Amino acid sequence: MRALPLVLTTAALATTAPSLAQAADLNVTVEIPRINSGSYHRPYVAVWIETPDQTAVRTLAVWYQQTRNAEGDGKDWLKDMRTWWRKGGRAMALPADGVSGATRAPGTQTIRVPGARLNGVQHGQYTLVVEAARELGGREVVRVPFRWGAPNTGRATGSTELGAVSVAVTR
Repeated sequence: MRALPLVLTTAALATTAPSLAQAADLNVTVEIPRINSGSYHRPYVAVWIETPDQTAVRTLAVWYQQTRNAEGDGKDWLKDMRTWWRKGGRAMALPADGVSGATRAPGTQTIRVPGARLNGVQHGQYTLVVEAARELGGREVVRVPFRWGAPNTGRATGSTELGAVSVAVTR
């Protein structure tokens, strides 16, 4: 018996493409610079994905003060990340599993988002947005374009509250 060659039609390839995207992961690195200040406070940081027209798609991480102190918890200051807050942060119920966490120390921080968490995100161009706001400090937004659905990388660098920011779509 002779083996028949395997031929994939365009239709067959199109039906397998969504499962390939779901197998991809999104890896994000965010550098929080060390700022020499007598009253240094760790920044609140929000990381999300938006479309090229700047419509928010998914919040990936929100780092803020989660423990209670004499002033309460840190939710009151989430609105200082104005861009994220207006694009959907105010509608989020926090803490959110897999999204919210404590503020991070200066250095390089890594977020790995499994493809399953991005189920429903269509193939195409997106922007990774990272916003940081710091008490008695500044506020900064860094945008990094990337393509969801195929391996690629993108990088950008902040100038004050954020350092290098990168995104990598991997298989």
